[in-house]
Amino acid sequence: MASDVRSDQADSARLVLLRKARWRPWEFAVWIVAFALPWLVPSHALLVNEIAIVALFAMSLDLILGYAGIVSLGHAAFFGFGAYAAALFAKLVMPDPTVGLVVAIVLSAALGTIASVTILRGSDLTRLMVTLGTALLLLELANKLDWLTGGADGLQGVVMAPVLGFFEFDLFGRTAATYSLVVMLVLFLLMRRLVHSPFGATLKAIRDNRLRAMAIGIPVAVRLVTIYTVAAGVAGAAGALLAQTTGFASLDVLAFDRSADVLLMLVIGGVGWLYGGVAGAIVFKLLQNWLSAVTPQYWMFWIGLILVILVLVGRERLFKPSTWFKRA
Repeated sequence: MASDVRSDQADSARLVLLRKARWRPWEFAVWIVAFALPWLVPSHALLVNEIAIVALFAMSLDLILGYAGIVSLGHAAFFGFGAYAAALFAKLVMPDPTVGLVVAIVLSAALGTIASVTILRGSDLTRLMVTLGTALLLLELANKLDWLTGGADGLQGVVMAPVLGFFEFDLFGRTAATYSLVVMLVLFLLMRRLVHSPFGATLKAIRDNRLRAMAIGIPVAVRLVTIYTVAAGVAGAAGALLAQTTGFASLDVLAFDRSADVLLMLVIGGVGWLYGGVAGAIVFKLLQNWLSAVTPQYWMFWIGLILVILVLVGRERLFKPSTWFKRA
């Protein structure tokens, strides 16, 4: 009898996960519009490329913040590491962007595995300081190794070969935007499959109550190391895309404001659903572009004011996905 009950519960949980993983009609429309924009509005292709990169970066942070409950202020460490890895690979080894992207992902994931040791213990405040310290260490290291990274001047002279040997990067940014969107979509599909799997369900259990998760037999440490590694790899991919599509990598990719900005994007879009990172990136970048054009000196003030109003009026958006759409 007990085994039958457990079997029914397992089947019910499996059906719930499958239902959540199903694509909705509006999702197809979103991706079709995204891929059409660089070609329909070529003057804004570079902006689309930038939004795709920061959206991928925001989704990587949501993997550890929204699904595992790991608060981080140093996620730019993996973004910047991926950017420098891709740029150095193109400059010193070979300029093929797809191979460089894979190398950046692997190296960033390896860094994430090493850094994951620092988030297994302590409180949220401890993790904030430790993750911030990791990013600052990499920033100072990149600054000191100026013979390799270019230091404060940045790594210049990065020339990329055509994507897959056929698609050259054009001045309008259409190839760059399409390339970034394709990489973003592939990684989004992998992340979506991950968070809607039994593994993702255990992550949510750890996020909600770590002690209870340990009590029922979930290997908490292994799960956290795994998701931190995956998130680092995805963040490294976003950094690699930035370096490859701009042909430049500087200390800015490791700066604190890079980590802060991506956290603000999740505040805007909502945590715990992958489209929150996409929505937050779109709103944040459009606001940044518009306000910096209207008030070049005070645009940060207005973004800060909007965020304060958002948190005060709708603080529940920090913990729940948007009520307009179902979870991704």
